[in-house]
Amino acid sequence: MMYEQTQTAPEQDLEGSSAPRAAKVDAASLTESQLMSVLAVKNLSFAWPSSSFQIGITDLNVKSDEHWMLEGPSGSGKSTLLQLLGGVLLPQKGEIQILGQSWASLSAAQCDLRRADHVGFIFQQFNLVPYLSAIENTLLPCRFSQARRQAAESRGGLKEEARRLLAALGLGAKEIQSRGAARLSVGQQQRVAAARALIGRPLLVLADEPTSALDADNRDTFLELLFTEARSAKTAIVLVSHDTSLRQHFEQVLTLEGGLC
Repeated sequence: MMYEQTQTAPEQDLEGSSAPRAAKVDAASLTESQLMSVLAVKNLSFAWPSSSFQIGITDLNVKSDEHWMLEGPSGSGKSTLLQLLGGVLLPQKGEIQILGQSWASLSAAQCDLRRADHVGFIFQQFNLVPYLSAIENTLLPCRFSQARRQAAESRGGLKEEARRLLAALGLGAKEIQSRGAARLSVGQQQRVAAARALIGRPLLVLADEPTSALDADNRDTFLELLFTEARSAKTAIVLVSHDTSLRQHFEQVLTLEGGLC
């Protein structure tokens, strides 16, 4: 599993909650070069203990507003690679930089805060909190990131921005937005997961096989909606999938062969 901070919800009301206090990066203060190079990988090498399988990337540079697909068959290390890119795992060799700073140079608390502020995740199993509504699930990142909370508030208010995102992703009906996640269809859950990743305009979204449960028509519609919202926020997307038919939707494609590319 990747980064799971959104699986537990604090008891206090969101409108009155306080975000974690720690040093953070203000997106408005980032330099042009940092914004252009949201994610950079150099000579990455990673292998699990007692395993001969190795993940390796020589060079990867994801710029602001770019959409990347990392494709590979099952067992090629795609989910592990997303954990590395998101700073949940650290490589044994090489370097992964987020906004010009290596994950390895940050403390655990600093990594948590940088992920919360600047990285949205779409998990393969969505990882929604079943007893929370679509709106409440969408707003979860704002509990952990003051930067994303402020960005959402600046666009008309927290709940208003959550409703707007859900509607933009095809869930405009108020009854659906108020429905508990456990009572949503797979396609609806997927769109809530995307809205949660996009709330507060993070600079990067990492998506793990987000279309695997959809047929071709719903898959293409979902990607179109996701990309439209990401472009409006200048959010970069890195999506991993085994489905080679998705290549047509991406400007940049990297193929993992035996974990290497």
